[in-house]
Order: sequence, then C-alpha cells, then structure tokens
Amino acid sequence: MSDLKTREELALSVDEAEWQWLKPHLDRGSLITVAAVLDLAEAAERIAADDAVQIGEWIGSSKLGKPTAEQITAWDATPRKKFLMLVISPFVLIQEIGTMN
Repeated sequence: MSDLKTREELALSVDEAEWQWLKPHLDRGSLITVAAVLDLAEAAERIAADDAVQIGEWIGSSKLGKPTAEQITAWDATPRKKFLMLVISPFVLIQEIGTMN
C-alpha cells in the first residue's frame, strides 16, 4: 500500500496561515509558492509523487517556485497577509489568497 496521499486527502489538509507564521519556513528554504491558476492539492500530489516532468513545466512557466525578493519584501510589509498552505514534507506550499496570477 502506498504512503502517498490522494489529491482529495491533500485537499482536506489545506489550511490558512499568515505570512508571519510562514516566514520561518522561508528561512529554512522549504517554502514553495504555487500560482493561483494551479490547484494547491494537485501541486502537492505531483511533488509527493516526484513528477519531474510536470514540476519542471510549472517551474519553467513560473507557476511553482521559491518566493522572489519582491514577494518577500511585500509580504514582510504585511505580516498578517493570509495564504492557503499545505505541508508536503519537507516543503510548505503556499498560495496567496485573493490573487489571480
């Protein structure tokens, strides 16, 4: 039996978090941004399955990646900014709430 969670199980684990709670994960290098056009649970499922082709496509199209310096500066200015988040160890996937990119 596989230890991988299904997309439905992952979707039930999505939670909200404020930037100030997420920042320690940035400092550890484990924070991954997921564009709003992607389903957070699907992205987590693909990462857990080590789907290198799909992950590579998302990285190449800037739909998945590390936070940029500009994003970090903006979020630091608004420490209570909210995100959807999902832990897929060792990563913490985040998606800005209220964005359409």
